[in-house]
Amino acid sequence: MKNDDVYEVLIIGGGISGSALFYELSRYTDVNKITLLEKYGELATLNSNARANSQTIHCGDIETNYTLEKAKKVKRTAKMVEKYCLEYGYEDKIMFKHQKMAIGIGYSECRFIKNRYEEFKSLYPYLELYDKAMLEKIEPQLIVDENGVGRDEEILGMGARNEYTTVNFRLLSDTFIENAKKNTKIQTDTFFNSQVDKIEKIEDVFYVYTSDKKVYKSKMVVVDAGAHSLFLAHKMGYGLHYGQLPMAGSFYKTDRAILKGKVYMVQNPKLPFAALHGDPDVTLDGATRFGPTALVLPKLERFKPGTYMDFFKTLKLDRNVVKIFYDLLKDNEIRNYILRNFLFEVPYFGKRAFLKDAQKIIPSLKMSDIEYAKGFGGVRGQILDKENQKLMLGEATINTGEGIIFNMTPSPGATSCLGNAQRDVELICAYLGKTFDENAFTKDLIEEKNDE
Repeated sequence: MKNDDVYEVLIIGGGISGSALFYELSRYTDVNKITLLEKYGELATLNSNARANSQTIHCGDIETNYTLEKAKKVKRTAKMVEKYCLEYGYEDKIMFKHQKMAIGIGYSECRFIKNRYEEFKSLYPYLELYDKAMLEKIEPQLIVDENGVGRDEEILGMGARNEYTTVNFRLLSDTFIENAKKNTKIQTDTFFNSQVDKIEKIEDVFYVYTSDKKVYKSKMVVVDAGAHSLFLAHKMGYGLHYGQLPMAGSFYKTDRAILKGKVYMVQNPKLPFAALHGDPDVTLDGATRFGPTALVLPKLERFKPGTYMDFFKTLKLDRNVVKIFYDLLKDNEIRNYILRNFLFEVPYFGKRAFLKDAQKIIPSLKMSDIEYAKGFGGVRGQILDKENQKLMLGEATINTGEGIIFNMTPSPGATSCLGNAQRDVELICAYLGKTFDENAFTKDLIEEKNDE
């Protein structure tokens, strides 16, 4: 790159969000110079890595903590991922079909599942309701214990058997960059091992300084750097009313396929964390993985050295943060949940404690069936809204209006990658005076194709 070369858009972060934006800019806009900077030597090594997430297409049908309104939004973006994969022939390579369901156990949870099914079936016409007899046919391990005796508790499931449920988001990230670079009419550069240390704006150009002493210039910058996004925003004086609480998730795994599909439990509405679920893991040849656990980890990256000081800088501990923690921990259920999840990480005792929870899904599960999944799990930066003294759930974005955007994308950020990228593409085009080909975008990623 020449010293006087200025990109039109520079993306920081080569995970699923950054690579999706790179793809959409290349395919659906007249932006001519795009670059992406990635901290590590390859794409999607952190939260987009298949071992760091549940590999689930979260479309809102079995996510019991989604309102109907939120489900409508995530369904739209989830369908974009599905349509993209079908367009390029990635089914059974990157995107897979499994049966999926949410189960209720006991009277109150079963009533919840039944009522939710009635409310959501118009939005998801393919949804089915499974009684105990049907569950024993399609997912027998939910019903029968190790002695072949049926479960005593009432159980009810809601789900589907012929939908795309699973994506390897690590491989999906690769395809976004690969397909973006097929547009040879524009300049599309990617630079690896390029950790961003500093960003400053001089007149109308952003100067991005990396740890290898290089400087990249761009008219606009989008930061899709996971837990590091808020860290970089704070460095520039943006988003100071936000703090960040990194939540780490771990998993346990089996050595074989115990479940045929994805099984989610009912979310406790008091808990701002994912409910326990079991999944056929695409990196383990379909063997079952259970999780995630949820624990506060004082660093921004799992299984990587450093970032401890970055944690304290983005937490921005003050009386507002203390008030948020106090409100969370004064509730017995939340406090016990957090302490129990710390226990899950303790050798010997953790496995025994986790087994009791996993047996709520599979009564026959034994100690010898599961082991701690070393190297599995990631860190999701949960945003603390200090002005309103509450923990924010879901995604957060800081659009400065000055040519730089910071995206923080906890779950379902991977599922929503193309929808979030569309939002940013529209902002980029408005700021730079560029054109977004919305007709082509809609035709490729939104419109339903006629099968006839």
